[in-house]
Amino acid sequence: METAYFTNKEVEITSVYFRGNQRKQRLESYPKKMIYDGKEYSFIEGGIRYLVNRGHSFIKLFDVSDGNSEYRLRLDEANHHWTLVGIKSGS
Repeated sequence: METAYFTNKEVEITSVYFRGNQRKQRLESYPKKMIYDGKEYSFIEGGIRYLVNRGHSFIKLFDVSDGNSEYRLRLDEANHHWTLVGIKSGS
């Protein structure tokens, strides 16, 4: 049974990895490790990045997985803050 939790809590991203975009014109960063509630989570490579237009600014959303659960993260580039939007667990 799948369970979803919505947190909207600020988290610390301690590591990122880079990969080329679809046109291979530049590298884009993706979260690799996160600290949430005092615990470190490591993500497997291959997450999905969304760029959402919101008025005059853009929001970056990332869907990543640690192999057990899926996490949606939001990056506020203006303030360099990461927010854990939600967690989806299969157990």
